[in-house]
Amino acid sequence: MRITELFDNGEFVVSAEVGPPKGIQVDALVEDAKKYLSGAHFVNVTDNQSSVMRLGSLATCKVLKDAGLNPIFQLTCRDRNRIALQSDLLSAAMLGIENVLCLTGDHTKMGDHPQAKPVFDLDSVSLLHTVGLLENGSDLGGNALVGESPKFAKGAVVSPCSDSVEGQLIKMERKVAVGAEFFQTQAVFEPEKFIAFMERAKQFGKPVQVGIIIPKSAGMCRFMNKNVAGIHIPDELINELAADKEKAKAGITGVEIAARIIRECKPYCQGVHIMSLGWEDKVPALLEQAGI
Repeated sequence: MRITELFDNGEFVVSAEVGPPKGIQVDALVEDAKKYLSGAHFVNVTDNQSSVMRLGSLATCKVLKDAGLNPIFQLTCRDRNRIALQSDLLSAAMLGIENVLCLTGDHTKMGDHPQAKPVFDLDSVSLLHTVGLLENGSDLGGNALVGESPKFAKGAVVSPCSDSVEGQLIKMERKVAVGAEFFQTQAVFEPEKFIAFMERAKQFGKPVQVGIIIPKSAGMCRFMNKNVAGIHIPDELINELAADKEKAKAGITGVEIAARIIRECKPYCQGVHIMSLGWEDKVPALLEQAGI
């Protein structure tokens, strides 16, 4: 099922993210996804997130699809040239993967193989353009595909709380121009900034899912403020997490914060994307408290 079908029907769409393991054992991932993410319509599968080598997104998508879940194939430009990117897209379509999220990707210096050479032959905008070409029956070299063309719901990312709102709106416009059909945002911790951004982004007429991370601790928040572009976690939220470390460690405070953000943002967006970062078991409580 394509995520765009639900948006077109006016549903508030929930997706949740999982990270493949650093190995080949996926039973626990699949069982956790089936157990804890049943309230999500779709499951995003990260692609060597933060430049850390893991099991491939495409293979994990296939396993989740076979388990009865609806995967979204995250595809980054960091590790592949245009030949490999197009080949993986055709492979995804052949395997019945119908949703793709096009990303540029984090630099290899951030990950566990900092000596690796980054590729970046394409970026997220040119990758979206490439998907459109494949859907129309040709590759990026102008060569015709044989037989049926692939068809995807094409997604992209935007950072509504970035310091450069104008820059994000320009990027969003460029992505829409080359075929982006839906957007998932970077994690939002400042609803007022998200709401202001959405008032301007609605001109593009594309559904947007607000990105949500369940904050685990004050230390995690300080780390993200220092190292993750496009995110700022206000001091009052950090202090809320620091006030009761045991409550925060149990995930109670983080779920309360995340649910509150969803409730504030929900009237202004078309869905929510949850980046659980290993806390998949907290997603049911989060959705319940958020009123979804």
